[in-house]
This record gives sequence, structure tokens and C-alpha cells, in this order.
Amino acid sequence: MTPADDNEPEPGGDDLFAAEYVLGVLDADEREIASRRIDADAAFARLVDAWEAHLSPVAGTYPETEPPIRVKEAIDRRLFVAEPRAGLWSSLAFWRGLAAASVAALAITVAVPYLNPPVEQPRLVASLAADGSDVRYLAVYDAAHREVGLSHVSGERAAGKDFELWMIEGKNQPVSLGVIPAGQTAHMTLSPAAQEKLAQGAVLAVSLEPAGGSPTGQPTGPVVAAGDLKSI
Repeated sequence: MTPADDNEPEPGGDDLFAAEYVLGVLDADEREIASRRIDADAAFARLVDAWEAHLSPVAGTYPETEPPIRVKEAIDRRLFVAEPRAGLWSSLAFWRGLAAASVAALAITVAVPYLNPPVEQPRLVASLAADGSDVRYLAVYDAAHREVGLSHVSGERAAGKDFELWMIEGKNQPVSLGVIPAGQTAHMTLSPAAQEKLAQGAVLAVSLEPAGGSPTGQPTGPVVAAGDLKSI
């Protein structure tokens, strides 16, 4: 998501902007804009609070992770060795941003937004949306649990229809990951083959299908949301 100017996110996108802030997928400039708006815009702050509460169930199955001491040491080296910057550790915006990601509980450590250390079990995030569609999902791929966690942002399925999740790898045919269960949050278990491909950053897409899913093994209805998986 790209802000329309230096001070505001794109028009009409406050709800998704707040969700992406809580999820921790904004870049540094966007997080700074969101942090300023939280302090100055009560309506936006309420959206952030609502998304913190809304995304908490997604993390319910993920155990807490205690960051190792080397994480703090690595942050110190990155931030202070070349050019000490007094006051960062006492910055409200800095800690509030980390707290939001923690409340979202995507089992990441405080180092992940700033460092890119080797990780044995990757976690990837995608914001799924499409032009002309009001259907939006936030998706989290968790390799440790071999599943995709989905949070329903907006858009309703038509009567007698289901949303189906697909994985698209390069120019290959889409691979169904299953019908998305109704509800605000869902967890979909992956096969080992799908897990390996998702770990490489495949695209996720949602199509509107007959009840029970596509009868052909390929999308038969319109693609109502899609997005690239990105590392967090």
C-alpha cells in the first residue's frame, strides 16, 4: 500500500491501512505516517485498536516467542555503532509500532522489522485485494504450522457461492488451497508441496466459486482478491 502523499494514505483506505499497520507489513515511511495519525486522529486510532482486537484470534494458535539476547545486540549494532541516535529507545512512536505488531501476535520478534537474519521457518504476509472488488483478506503464511491464516477485511460472498483460495506460482496453473471457511478468521492447512512453493513467495488469489468450491480444479468464477506474499 502506497500513501497518496507525504501525510495521508490513499483515499478511502483507512481501514485497510490500519490493518496493515497492525499486521506489520507497512514500510518505514508508511509506519511513520500511521504513527503520527494514531496520535493526531482519534478515528484512525480507533481503527487501529479495533484491528488489534480483530487480529488477536489469528495468533491464538501461535506460541509466544522470546527473542534471544543476540536480537537486542544486533539492533544496537545496526542503530548505534555507526552514528549514535539518542532518544530512539524512548520514542513513543517506535515502541507503539512494535507493540501493535506484538498484539497482532504473528509470532515475530522485535528484530524482524529492522533486520533480515536467517530464519529457519519463514513467515510471509499478503494483502489480498483487486480492482473493482470490495473483497479483501489479510493472509499470513506460517511455515512452522504449515498453514495460511486468513483475516476477512471486507466483502461478502453471494448466496450459494464460496470463496476459494488459490496459489499461483509463476506461469503455472493455479493450485487450489481449499474453500475459505466463512467467518472473520480462518486457518487452512497446507500440503508439503504447497508449503514449499509458498515459501518461495507465490501469489495468493481468491475466486468466487459455486458452493463447495470449483468443480473443475481450476478457477471458474471471477478473481475477487489477490496479492504477493512478502517477508515480515
